[in-house]
Amino acid sequence: MSGDRCFSDPIYDYIRICPTVCAFIDSPQFQRLREIKQLGTSYLVWPGASHNRFEHSLGVACLARVMAEHLAKNQPELGITERDVLCVELAGLCHDLGHGPWSHVWDNHFIPKALKGKTWKHEDASEMMFDALVQEMKIDFPPADCEFVKALIAGDPGRCNGREKTFLFEIVANKRNGIDVDKFDYIARDSRAIGEKGNISLTRLIHSARVIENQICYDIKDANQIYELCYTRFSLHKRIYNHKTAKAIEYMIIDALLAADPIMKIAQQIHQPEKYIFLTDDLRGRIQSSDDPRLAEARAILNRVTTRRLYKCVDYKVIDWADRQWFRDNVTPEKIVEAAKNHTLSESEYHENEEDTGLVELEDLEPKHVIVDLAPMHYGMQDKNPLDFVKFYSKHNPDKCATPGPGDVSLLMPAKFAEVLLRIYTKEDRFFGIVQAGYRAILKNRQDDLSPGESSYDYGVDNPPVGALTPTPTLPPTSPRNLSISGSSSKTTPFNVFMTVPRGFPKSPSQGMKMRSQAKREREDDPEAGRAKKRRTA
Repeated sequence: MSGDRCFSDPIYDYIRICPTVCAFIDSPQFQRLREIKQLGTSYLVWPGASHNRFEHSLGVACLARVMAEHLAKNQPELGITERDVLCVELAGLCHDLGHGPWSHVWDNHFIPKALKGKTWKHEDASEMMFDALVQEMKIDFPPADCEFVKALIAGDPGRCNGREKTFLFEIVANKRNGIDVDKFDYIARDSRAIGEKGNISLTRLIHSARVIENQICYDIKDANQIYELCYTRFSLHKRIYNHKTAKAIEYMIIDALLAADPIMKIAQQIHQPEKYIFLTDDLRGRIQSSDDPRLAEARAILNRVTTRRLYKCVDYKVIDWADRQWFRDNVTPEKIVEAAKNHTLSESEYHENEEDTGLVELEDLEPKHVIVDLAPMHYGMQDKNPLDFVKFYSKHNPDKCATPGPGDVSLLMPAKFAEVLLRIYTKEDRFFGIVQAGYRAILKNRQDDLSPGESSYDYGVDNPPVGALTPTPTLPPTSPRNLSISGSSSKTTPFNVFMTVPRGFPKSPSQGMKMRSQAKREREDDPEAGRAKKRRTA
Protein backbone atom coordinates (compact mmCIF):
# COMPACT_ATOMS: atom_id res chain seq x y z
CA MET A 1 0.00 0.00 0.00
CA SER A 2 1.12 3.54 -0.70
CA GLY A 3 2.56 5.19 2.38
CA ASP A 4 3.38 1.94 4.20
CA ARG A 5 6.64 1.85 6.15
CA CYS A 6 8.87 -1.13 6.88
CA PHE A 7 10.61 -1.69 10.23
CA SER A 8 13.61 -4.01 10.30
CA ASP A 9 13.18 -6.62 13.01
CA PRO A 10 15.54 -9.42 14.11
CA ILE A 11 12.66 -11.85 14.60
CA TYR A 12 10.37 -11.19 11.61
CA ASP A 13 12.85 -9.55 9.22
CA TYR A 14 10.65 -6.67 7.98
CA ILE A 15 7.42 -5.49 9.56
CA ARG A 16 5.15 -3.55 7.21
CA ILE A 17 3.06 -0.86 8.92
CA CYS A 18 0.24 1.14 7.33
CA PRO A 19 -0.01 4.96 7.71
CA THR A 20 -2.83 4.76 10.28
CA VAL A 21 -0.76 2.60 12.63
CA CYS A 22 2.34 4.72 11.94
CA ALA A 23 0.45 7.71 13.33
CA PHE A 24 0.31 5.92 16.67
CA ILE A 25 3.98 4.90 16.48
CA ASP A 26 5.11 8.46 15.77
CA SER A 27 3.86 9.75 19.10
CA PRO A 28 5.63 10.62 22.37
CA GLN A 29 3.52 8.01 24.17
CA PHE A 30 4.74 5.16 21.98
CA GLN A 31 8.30 6.39 21.46
CA ARG A 32 8.62 6.41 25.28
CA LEU A 33 8.79 2.59 25.11
CA ARG A 34 12.28 2.86 23.61
CA GLU A 35 13.46 3.84 27.11
CA ILE A 36 12.02 0.85 28.98
CA LYS A 37 13.88 -2.45 28.96
CA GLN A 38 11.71 -5.43 28.08
CA LEU A 39 13.41 -7.61 30.71
CA GLY A 40 13.97 -4.94 33.34
CA THR A 41 16.91 -5.77 35.59
CA SER A 42 17.68 -9.02 33.73
CA TYR A 43 19.60 -6.80 31.29
CA LEU A 44 22.13 -6.23 34.09
CA VAL A 45 22.77 -9.98 34.14
CA TRP A 46 22.41 -10.78 30.41
CA PRO A 47 24.08 -7.95 28.44
CA GLY A 48 22.43 -9.14 25.23
CA ALA A 49 18.95 -8.63 26.69
CA SER A 50 18.99 -4.95 25.77
CA HIS A 51 15.73 -4.95 23.80
CA ASN A 52 12.98 -2.57 24.81
CA ARG A 53 9.19 -2.52 25.04
CA PHE A 54 9.23 -0.59 21.75
CA GLU A 55 10.36 -3.48 19.53
CA HIS A 56 8.28 -6.01 21.47
CA SER A 57 5.16 -3.92 20.82
CA LEU A 58 5.98 -3.71 17.11
CA GLY A 59 6.33 -7.50 17.09
CA VAL A 60 3.00 -8.07 18.82
CA ALA A 61 1.30 -5.71 16.37
CA CYS A 62 2.81 -7.65 13.48
CA LEU A 63 1.66 -11.03 14.80
CA ALA A 64 -1.78 -9.67 15.71
CA ARG A 65 -2.36 -8.53 12.13
CA VAL A 66 -0.99 -11.80 10.69
CA MET A 67 -3.26 -13.86 12.96
CA ALA A 68 -6.37 -11.78 12.19
CA GLU A 69 -5.68 -11.84 8.43
CA HIS A 70 -5.09 -15.61 8.54
CA LEU A 71 -8.46 -16.19 10.21
CA ALA A 72 -10.21 -13.81 7.81
CA LYS A 73 -8.73 -15.51 4.75
CA ASN A 74 -9.25 -19.11 5.83
CA GLN A 75 -12.67 -18.65 7.43
CA PRO A 76 -14.50 -15.93 5.48
CA GLU A 77 -17.73 -16.99 7.18
CA LEU A 78 -16.43 -15.32 10.36
CA GLY A 79 -17.06 -11.92 8.78
CA ILE A 80 -13.74 -10.38 9.92
CA THR A 81 -13.51 -6.87 8.48
CA GLU A 82 -10.51 -4.67 7.76
CA ARG A 83 -11.67 -2.50 10.66
CA ASP A 84 -11.46 -5.59 12.95
CA VAL A 85 -7.93 -6.33 11.71
CA LEU A 86 -6.83 -2.73 12.26
CA CYS A 87 -8.21 -2.62 15.81
CA VAL A 88 -6.56 -5.93 16.69
CA GLU A 89 -3.24 -4.67 15.27
CA LEU A 90 -3.51 -1.43 17.28
CA ALA A 91 -4.29 -3.40 20.44
CA GLY A 92 -1.10 -5.39 19.89
CA LEU A 93 0.85 -2.19 19.27
CA CYS A 94 -0.47 -0.30 22.29
CA HIS A 95 -0.90 -3.09 24.88
CA ASP A 96 2.28 -2.09 26.76
CA LEU A 97 1.94 1.71 26.61
CA GLY A 98 1.46 1.81 30.39
CA HIS A 99 4.54 -0.12 31.48
CA GLY A 100 6.55 1.83 34.03
CA PRO A 101 10.32 1.94 34.60
CA TRP A 102 11.96 -1.50 34.64
CA SER A 103 8.70 -3.03 33.44
CA HIS A 104 7.10 -5.31 36.05
CA VAL A 105 9.27 -3.96 38.89
CA TRP A 106 7.12 -0.83 38.75
CA ASP A 107 3.59 -2.21 39.01
CA ASN A 108 4.31 -5.48 40.86
CA HIS A 109 6.55 -4.09 43.59
CA PHE A 110 7.10 -0.33 43.71
CA ILE A 111 3.56 1.02 43.33
CA PRO A 112 2.00 -1.38 45.91
CA LYS A 113 4.59 -0.19 48.46
CA ALA A 114 4.56 3.49 47.51
CA LEU A 115 0.77 3.74 47.33
CA LYS A 116 -0.41 1.23 49.91
CA GLY A 117 -3.95 0.00 49.46
CA LYS A 118 -4.20 1.28 45.90
CA THR A 119 -5.17 -1.13 43.14
CA TRP A 120 -3.28 -0.26 39.97
CA LYS A 121 -1.72 -2.22 37.12
CA HIS A 122 0.11 -1.23 33.96
CA GLU A 123 -2.91 -2.16 31.82
CA ASP A 124 -4.74 0.75 33.48
CA ALA A 125 -1.95 3.08 32.42
CA SER A 126 -2.00 1.61 28.89
CA GLU A 127 -5.59 2.75 28.47
CA MET A 128 -4.77 6.16 29.95
CA MET A 129 -1.81 6.62 27.62
CA PHE A 130 -3.84 5.40 24.63
CA ASP A 131 -6.50 8.04 25.25
CA ALA A 132 -3.83 10.71 25.72
CA LEU A 133 -2.12 9.63 22.50
CA VAL A 134 -5.28 9.85 20.39
CA GLN A 135 -6.17 13.22 21.86
CA GLU A 136 -2.71 14.82 21.76
CA MET A 137 -1.86 13.59 18.26
CA LYS A 138 -5.38 14.50 17.04
CA ILE A 139 -5.78 11.10 15.39
CA ASP A 140 -9.07 10.71 13.55
CA PHE A 141 -10.16 7.47 15.14
CA PRO A 142 -13.84 6.75 16.00
CA PRO A 143 -14.63 6.68 19.75
CA ALA A 144 -16.29 3.26 19.39
CA ASP A 145 -13.10 1.89 17.85
CA CYS A 146 -11.04 3.41 20.66
CA GLU A 147 -13.18 1.56 23.18
CA PHE A 148 -12.85 -1.63 21.14
CA VAL A 149 -9.04 -1.36 21.10
CA LYS A 150 -8.92 -0.81 24.88
CA ALA A 151 -11.22 -3.78 25.45
CA LEU A 152 -8.95 -5.92 23.25
CA ILE A 153 -5.94 -4.82 25.34
CA ALA A 154 -7.81 -5.86 28.49
CA GLY A 155 -8.99 -9.10 26.87
CA ASP A 156 -12.53 -8.34 28.06
CA PRO A 157 -15.32 -8.79 25.47
CA GLY A 158 -17.92 -7.86 28.10
CA ARG A 159 -16.91 -4.22 27.77
CA CYS A 160 -18.34 -4.14 24.25
CA ASN A 161 -21.79 -5.46 25.24
CA GLY A 162 -21.77 -8.19 22.61
CA ARG A 163 -21.14 -5.82 19.70
CA GLU A 164 -17.79 -7.38 18.76
CA LYS A 165 -16.62 -10.88 17.79
CA THR A 166 -15.61 -12.69 20.99
CA PHE A 167 -12.76 -14.70 19.48
CA LEU A 168 -10.91 -11.52 18.50
CA PHE A 169 -10.27 -10.89 22.21
CA GLU A 170 -8.11 -14.04 22.32
CA ILE A 171 -5.54 -12.75 19.83
CA VAL A 172 -3.67 -10.16 21.94
CA ALA A 173 -4.71 -10.90 25.56
CA ASN A 174 -6.22 -14.38 25.85
CA LYS A 175 -7.79 -14.64 29.30
CA ARG A 176 -9.08 -18.16 28.65
CA ASN A 177 -5.75 -19.95 28.33
CA GLY A 178 -2.98 -17.36 27.88
CA ILE A 179 -2.10 -18.54 24.35
CA ASP A 180 -1.83 -15.23 22.48
CA VAL A 181 0.51 -13.28 20.22
CA ASP A 182 1.88 -11.27 23.15
CA LYS A 183 3.29 -14.51 24.54
CA PHE A 184 4.40 -15.65 21.07
CA ASP A 185 6.53 -12.54 20.64
CA TYR A 186 8.09 -12.15 24.07
CA ILE A 187 9.11 -15.81 24.26
CA ALA A 188 10.76 -15.67 20.83
CA ARG A 189 12.33 -12.24 21.41
CA ASP A 190 13.55 -12.86 24.96
CA SER A 191 14.98 -16.27 24.04
CA ARG A 192 16.95 -14.78 21.17
CA ALA A 193 18.22 -11.94 23.39
CA ILE A 194 19.76 -14.35 25.90
CA GLY A 195 21.35 -16.45 23.18
CA GLU A 196 18.84 -19.28 22.85
CA LYS A 197 17.33 -20.19 19.50
CA GLY A 198 14.28 -22.07 20.71
CA ASN A 199 12.32 -24.60 18.69
CA ILE A 200 8.85 -23.04 18.54
CA SER A 201 7.52 -22.18 15.09
CA LEU A 202 5.31 -19.11 15.43
CA THR A 203 4.34 -19.29 11.76
CA ARG A 204 3.15 -22.86 12.20
CA LEU A 205 1.09 -21.97 15.29
CA ILE A 206 -0.57 -19.00 13.62
CA HIS A 207 -1.42 -21.01 10.52
CA SER A 208 -2.75 -23.77 12.77
CA ALA A 209 -5.24 -21.39 14.43
CA ARG A 210 -8.90 -21.87 13.62
CA VAL A 211 -12.09 -20.46 15.18
CA ILE A 212 -14.49 -23.15 16.39
CA GLU A 213 -17.33 -22.51 18.84
CA ASN A 214 -16.34 -18.84 18.95
CA GLN A 215 -12.84 -19.53 20.33
CA ILE A 216 -9.40 -19.95 18.78
CA CYS A 217 -8.39 -23.61 18.53
CA TYR A 218 -5.32 -25.37 17.14
CA ASP A 219 -4.60 -28.49 15.12
CA ILE A 220 -4.05 -31.46 17.43
CA LYS A 221 -0.77 -32.24 15.68
CA ASP A 222 0.53 -28.91 17.07
CA ALA A 223 -0.34 -29.76 20.68
CA ASN A 224 3.31 -30.43 21.45
CA GLN A 225 4.20 -26.98 20.12
CA ILE A 226 1.64 -25.41 22.46
CA TYR A 227 3.03 -27.44 25.34
CA GLU A 228 6.58 -26.38 24.42
CA LEU A 229 5.44 -22.76 24.44
CA CYS A 230 4.06 -23.14 27.97
CA TYR A 231 7.14 -24.97 29.20
CA THR A 232 9.41 -22.30 27.71
CA ARG A 233 7.43 -19.64 29.57
CA PHE A 234 8.06 -21.51 32.83
CA SER A 235 11.75 -21.98 32.00
CA LEU A 236 12.28 -18.29 31.20
CA HIS A 237 10.62 -17.25 34.45
CA LYS A 238 12.75 -19.64 36.48
CA ARG A 239 16.11 -19.06 34.81
CA ILE A 240 15.97 -15.52 33.46
CA TYR A 241 13.19 -13.28 34.80
CA ASN A 242 13.72 -14.50 38.38
CA HIS A 243 17.49 -14.91 38.35
CA LYS A 244 18.81 -14.35 41.87
CA THR A 245 21.04 -11.42 40.86
CA ALA A 246 18.33 -9.76 38.76
CA LYS A 247 15.95 -10.07 41.72
CA ALA A 248 18.54 -8.59 44.11
CA ILE A 249 18.90 -5.58 41.79
CA GLU A 250 15.10 -5.30 41.57
CA TYR A 251 14.84 -4.93 45.33
CA MET A 252 17.66 -2.39 45.37
CA ILE A 253 15.92 -0.30 42.70
CA ILE A 254 12.66 -0.53 44.65
CA ASP A 255 14.41 0.67 47.82
CA ALA A 256 16.04 3.51 45.90
CA LEU A 257 12.71 4.59 44.38
CA LEU A 258 10.98 4.43 47.76
CA ALA A 259 13.74 6.59 49.25
CA ALA A 260 13.44 9.09 46.39
CA ASP A 261 9.65 9.15 46.15
CA PRO A 262 8.97 11.62 49.00
CA ILE A 263 11.19 14.14 47.24
CA MET A 264 10.53 13.40 43.56
CA LYS A 265 6.83 12.47 43.95
CA ILE A 266 7.22 9.66 41.44
CA ALA A 267 4.31 7.41 42.38
CA GLN A 268 1.71 10.17 42.21
CA GLN A 269 2.40 10.60 38.49
CA ILE A 270 0.73 7.32 37.46
CA HIS A 271 -2.56 9.14 36.81
CA GLN A 272 -0.99 12.09 34.96
CA PRO A 273 -0.25 11.14 31.33
CA GLU A 274 1.73 14.34 30.74
CA LYS A 275 4.04 13.34 33.63
CA TYR A 276 3.94 9.57 33.15
CA ILE A 277 5.40 9.97 29.68
CA PHE A 278 8.74 10.86 31.29
CA LEU A 279 8.81 7.95 33.74
CA THR A 280 11.27 5.53 32.15
CA ASP A 281 14.40 3.60 33.08
CA ASP A 282 16.33 6.87 33.05
CA LEU A 283 15.02 7.50 36.58
CA ARG A 284 18.18 5.80 37.75
CA GLY A 285 20.38 8.33 35.99
CA ARG A 286 18.28 11.24 37.18
CA ILE A 287 18.69 10.16 40.78
CA GLN A 288 22.40 9.36 40.54
CA SER A 289 23.20 12.64 38.78
CA SER A 290 21.30 14.72 41.31
CA ASP A 291 23.20 16.65 43.99
CA ASP A 292 20.10 17.05 46.17
CA PRO A 293 21.18 15.98 49.69
CA ARG A 294 17.69 14.56 50.26
CA LEU A 295 18.40 11.93 47.60
CA ALA A 296 21.62 10.75 49.26
CA GLU A 297 20.11 7.45 50.42
CA ALA A 298 18.67 6.65 46.99
CA ARG A 299 21.96 7.57 45.30
CA ALA A 300 23.91 5.34 47.69
CA ILE A 301 21.73 2.33 46.87
CA LEU A 302 21.99 2.87 43.11
CA ASN A 303 25.74 3.38 43.38
CA ARG A 304 25.90 -0.04 45.03
CA VAL A 305 24.19 -1.47 41.93
CA THR A 306 26.76 0.24 39.71
CA THR A 307 29.69 -1.15 41.71
CA ARG A 308 28.02 -4.56 42.10
CA ARG A 309 27.76 -4.47 45.89
CA LEU A 310 24.39 -6.14 45.77
CA TYR A 311 21.96 -7.57 48.28
CA LYS A 312 22.95 -11.18 49.00
CA CYS A 313 20.81 -14.29 48.61
CA VAL A 314 21.41 -16.19 51.86
CA ASP A 315 19.15 -19.17 51.13
CA TYR A 316 16.64 -20.51 48.67
CA LYS A 317 14.27 -23.41 48.30
CA VAL A 318 11.67 -24.62 45.82
CA ILE A 319 8.42 -25.18 47.70
CA ASP A 320 5.19 -26.88 46.81
CA TRP A 321 2.41 -24.77 45.32
CA ALA A 322 -0.01 -26.00 47.99
CA ASP A 323 2.23 -24.71 50.80
CA ARG A 324 2.70 -21.20 49.43
CA GLN A 325 0.24 -19.54 51.81
CA TRP A 326 1.93 -21.00 54.90
CA PHE A 327 5.25 -19.56 53.73
CA ARG A 328 3.68 -16.17 53.01
CA ASP A 329 2.25 -16.08 56.52
CA ASN A 330 5.17 -17.53 58.47
CA VAL A 331 8.38 -16.78 56.59
CA THR A 332 8.51 -13.00 56.93
CA PRO A 333 11.35 -10.58 57.71
CA GLU A 334 9.88 -9.97 61.17
CA LYS A 335 9.67 -13.66 62.01
CA ILE A 336 13.13 -14.39 60.63
CA VAL A 337 14.65 -11.68 62.85
CA GLU A 338 12.70 -12.93 65.85
CA ALA A 339 13.83 -16.51 65.23
CA ALA A 340 17.43 -15.39 64.76
CA LYS A 341 17.44 -13.59 68.09
CA ASN A 342 15.80 -16.52 69.87
CA HIS A 343 18.04 -19.11 68.29
CA THR A 344 20.36 -20.79 70.79
CA LEU A 345 23.88 -21.33 69.57
CA SER A 346 25.48 -24.67 70.21
CA GLU A 347 28.88 -24.79 71.89
CA SER A 348 30.55 -25.71 68.63
CA GLU A 349 28.97 -22.71 66.89
CA TYR A 350 30.29 -20.39 69.60
CA HIS A 351 33.83 -21.59 68.99
CA GLU A 352 33.61 -22.05 65.25
CA ASN A 353 35.49 -18.83 64.78
CA GLU A 354 36.83 -16.86 67.69
CA GLU A 355 36.70 -13.70 65.63
CA ASP A 356 33.01 -14.22 64.83
CA THR A 357 31.11 -11.03 65.55
CA GLY A 358 27.71 -12.72 65.08
CA LEU A 359 26.51 -11.93 68.58
CA VAL A 360 27.32 -8.27 68.14
CA GLU A 361 25.70 -8.15 64.69
CA LEU A 362 22.60 -9.83 66.07
CA GLU A 363 21.82 -6.78 68.17
CA ASP A 364 21.80 -4.63 65.02
CA LEU A 365 19.62 -6.95 62.92
CA GLU A 366 16.16 -5.56 62.07
CA PRO A 367 13.37 -6.70 59.71
CA LYS A 368 14.33 -3.92 57.27
CA HIS A 369 17.60 -5.78 56.61
CA VAL A 370 15.79 -8.92 55.38
CA ILE A 371 13.89 -9.64 52.15
CA VAL A 372 11.65 -12.65 51.57
CA ASP A 373 10.95 -13.25 47.88
CA LEU A 374 8.27 -15.75 46.87
CA ALA A 375 8.18 -16.15 43.09
CA PRO A 376 5.38 -18.30 41.62
CA MET A 377 6.54 -20.44 38.69
CA HIS A 378 4.04 -22.18 36.43
CA TYR A 379 3.16 -23.09 32.86
CA GLY A 380 0.68 -20.26 32.47
CA MET A 381 -2.42 -21.59 34.25
CA GLN A 382 -1.06 -21.78 37.80
CA ASP A 383 -1.05 -25.40 39.02
CA LYS A 384 -3.17 -26.71 36.13
CA ASN A 385 -2.10 -28.39 32.91
CA PRO A 386 -2.31 -25.58 30.32
CA LEU A 387 -3.42 -28.02 27.61
CA ASP A 388 -6.62 -28.60 29.59
CA PHE A 389 -7.61 -25.02 28.68
CA VAL A 390 -6.83 -25.24 24.95
CA LYS A 391 -9.15 -26.85 22.44
CA PHE A 392 -7.92 -28.70 19.37
CA TYR A 393 -9.30 -29.99 16.09
CA SER A 394 -8.10 -32.52 13.52
CA LYS A 395 -8.04 -32.49 9.75
CA HIS A 396 -10.67 -35.20 9.82
CA ASN A 397 -13.06 -32.96 11.79
CA PRO A 398 -11.93 -29.36 11.21
CA ASP A 399 -15.17 -27.89 12.56
CA LYS A 400 -15.24 -29.83 15.83
CA CYS A 401 -12.99 -29.10 18.80
CA ALA A 402 -12.19 -30.88 22.04
CA THR A 403 -9.76 -30.87 24.95
CA PRO A 404 -7.10 -33.60 24.61
CA GLY A 405 -7.42 -36.48 27.04
CA PRO A 406 -4.77 -38.71 28.64
CA GLY A 407 -2.57 -40.23 25.97
CA ASP A 408 -3.71 -37.86 23.22
CA VAL A 409 -0.55 -35.76 23.48
CA SER A 410 2.04 -37.46 25.71
CA LEU A 411 2.37 -39.78 28.68
CA LEU A 412 5.42 -37.87 29.92
CA MET A 413 3.63 -34.85 31.35
CA PRO A 414 4.96 -33.56 34.69
CA ALA A 415 3.14 -34.52 37.87
CA LYS A 416 2.92 -30.83 38.81
CA PHE A 417 2.70 -27.67 36.71
CA ALA A 418 3.50 -25.07 39.37
CA GLU A 419 5.95 -24.37 42.18
CA VAL A 420 7.17 -21.42 44.19
CA LEU A 421 10.78 -20.33 44.39
CA LEU A 422 11.55 -18.97 47.85
CA ARG A 423 14.61 -16.79 48.31
CA ILE A 424 15.89 -14.99 51.40
CA TYR A 425 18.08 -11.91 50.93
CA THR A 426 20.06 -9.75 53.30
CA LYS A 427 20.72 -6.11 52.47
CA GLU A 428 23.96 -6.12 54.47
CA ASP A 429 26.61 -8.80 54.07
CA ARG A 430 27.39 -8.89 57.79
CA PHE A 431 24.00 -10.45 58.53
CA PHE A 432 24.37 -13.33 56.04
CA GLY A 433 24.86 -16.22 58.46
CA ILE A 434 22.53 -14.80 61.10
CA VAL A 435 19.63 -14.34 58.67
CA GLN A 436 20.09 -17.85 57.33
CA ALA A 437 20.06 -19.24 60.87
CA GLY A 438 16.82 -17.40 61.68
CA TYR A 439 15.12 -18.56 58.48
CA ARG A 440 16.16 -22.15 59.05
CA ALA A 441 15.00 -22.04 62.66
CA ILE A 442 11.47 -21.25 61.39
CA LEU A 443 11.50 -24.20 59.00
CA LYS A 444 12.94 -26.55 61.60
CA ASN A 445 10.22 -25.60 64.08
CA ARG A 446 7.60 -26.36 61.46
CA GLN A 447 9.18 -29.70 60.66
CA ASP A 448 9.31 -30.60 64.35
CA ASP A 449 5.60 -29.80 64.66
CA LEU A 450 4.61 -32.09 61.80
CA SER A 451 4.11 -35.80 62.15
CA PRO A 452 5.80 -38.00 59.51
CA GLY A 453 3.94 -37.76 56.22
CA GLU A 454 1.73 -34.91 57.38
CA SER A 455 3.10 -32.24 55.05
CA SER A 456 2.24 -32.26 51.37
CA TYR A 457 5.60 -30.60 50.78
CA ASP A 458 8.75 -32.64 50.35
CA TYR A 459 11.33 -30.44 52.02
CA GLY A 460 14.16 -32.16 50.25
CA VAL A 461 17.22 -34.01 51.44
CA ASP A 462 18.40 -34.71 54.94
CA ASN A 463 20.96 -32.33 56.39
CA PRO A 464 24.02 -34.44 55.68
CA PRO A 465 27.42 -34.42 57.32
CA VAL A 466 30.32 -33.27 55.19
CA GLY A 467 31.23 -35.92 52.65
CA ALA A 468 27.85 -37.65 52.75
CA LEU A 469 27.56 -37.71 48.96
CA THR A 470 27.76 -41.40 48.05
CA PRO A 471 27.00 -43.47 44.94
CA THR A 472 23.67 -45.29 44.95
CA PRO A 473 24.75 -48.87 45.79
CA THR A 474 21.96 -50.63 43.88
CA LEU A 475 23.20 -49.56 40.46
CA PRO A 476 25.42 -51.95 38.48
CA PRO A 477 29.06 -50.90 38.07
CA THR A 478 28.54 -50.11 34.38
CA SER A 479 25.77 -47.59 35.09
CA PRO A 480 26.47 -43.87 35.48
CA ARG A 481 27.27 -42.91 39.06
CA ASN A 482 24.06 -41.37 40.38
CA LEU A 483 24.67 -39.50 43.61
CA SER A 484 22.30 -39.54 46.55
CA ILE A 485 22.53 -37.54 49.74
CA SER A 486 22.21 -39.63 52.86
CA GLY A 487 21.95 -38.56 56.46
CA SER A 488 21.62 -40.07 59.88
CA SER A 489 18.16 -38.64 60.58
CA SER A 490 15.02 -40.51 59.59
CA LYS A 491 13.21 -37.19 59.38
CA THR A 492 13.95 -34.89 56.46
CA THR A 493 14.95 -31.33 57.24
CA PRO A 494 13.89 -28.28 55.26
CA PHE A 495 17.37 -26.95 54.61
CA ASN A 496 19.03 -26.44 51.26
CA VAL A 497 22.30 -28.24 51.90
CA PHE A 498 24.01 -26.40 49.06
CA MET A 499 23.59 -23.01 50.76
CA THR A 500 24.63 -23.95 54.30
CA VAL A 501 27.13 -21.57 55.93
CA PRO A 502 28.25 -21.05 59.55
CA ARG A 503 26.22 -18.60 61.60
CA GLY A 504 29.24 -16.28 61.68
CA PHE A 505 29.69 -16.36 57.91
CA PRO A 506 32.14 -13.62 56.79
CA LYS A 507 30.81 -10.40 55.35
CA SER A 508 32.13 -11.34 51.95
CA PRO A 509 34.22 -14.08 50.32
CA SER A 510 37.16 -11.68 50.17
CA GLN A 511 36.90 -11.04 53.89
CA GLY A 512 36.79 -14.77 54.47
CA MET A 513 40.00 -15.14 52.46
CA LYS A 514 41.58 -12.32 54.48
CA MET A 515 40.60 -13.99 57.76
CA ARG A 516 42.01 -17.34 56.64
CA SER A 517 45.21 -15.69 55.40
CA GLN A 518 45.57 -13.83 58.69
CA ALA A 519 45.08 -17.04 60.68
CA LYS A 520 47.68 -18.79 58.52
CA ARG A 521 50.18 -15.97 59.05
CA GLU A 522 49.58 -16.12 62.81
CA ARG A 523 50.30 -19.85 62.84
CA GLU A 524 53.49 -19.33 60.84
CA ASP A 525 54.63 -16.48 63.09
CA ASP A 526 53.77 -18.29 66.32
CA PRO A 527 53.21 -22.06 65.86
CA GLU A 528 52.55 -22.59 69.58
CA ALA A 529 49.82 -19.97 69.64
CA GLY A 530 48.18 -21.65 66.65
CA ARG A 531 48.22 -25.03 68.40
CA ALA A 532 46.74 -23.49 71.56
CA LYS A 533 43.91 -21.96 69.53
CA LYS A 534 43.12 -25.34 67.97
CA ARG A 535 42.99 -26.95 71.43
CA ARG A 536 40.50 -24.32 72.64
CA THR A 537 38.15 -24.93 69.70
CA ALA A 538 38.46 -28.72 69.80
